[in-house]
Amino acid sequence: MKKAVLYIHGRGGNAGEAGHYTDLFPGYDVVGFDYKSDTPWECRSEFKEKIKELKYKYGGVILVANSIGAFFAMNAFDETDIEKAFFISPVIDMEKLICDMMSRAHVSEERLRCLGTAETGDGTVLSWEYLCYVRQNPPEWNVRTAVLYGENDFITSYETVRDFTASHNFELTVMKGGEHWFHTDAQMRFLDEWIKKSEGDLC
Repeated sequence: MKKAVLYIHGRGGNAGEAGHYTDLFPGYDVVGFDYKSDTPWECRSEFKEKIKELKYKYGGVILVANSIGAFFAMNAFDETDIEKAFFISPVIDMEKLICDMMSRAHVSEERLRCLGTAETGDGTVLSWEYLCYVRQNPPEWNVRTAVLYGENDFITSYETVRDFTASHNFELTVMKGGEHWFHTDAQMRFLDEWIKKSEGDLC
């Protein structure tokens, strides 16, 4: 029975990005997921419906997830849903990311709790409900996973992604000079070669 590759985009991305991966996974159907939710609790429900649909139709599912898409995937899926995964610039520790944004915006936990939401200088809306959720629901991820990280990633620190991969015995590949958003010709060539190599390593 044919298998599928499920592509989950990051913030500002779209399901059409999945087309890039078609040639990298010959013999698979590559499916882009145009999810609508933007909170982890809403995504959990929406993602579970999607994986249920794919598992009914295919003999197995491989995951390719980008940035916050990786966080949402870890929040929703487990090893019974996904055979193996490829994380590109993953958001690993959402609690730390939110707290870092709060610090830069000079928003204390007490203030956020009282207000419920607070907007940062770049338009990002901080949410007390969101922070509480990620603290109360730390993702558990036991799927075989390869991780690609850009040296100049400004979202997730190297220490965070290093500790995550080391604690799970996952493969970590760092692109020197790479960014959080892999988009230049050189970055995409590096990503493609990483996919090809890691596909064999995760067998």
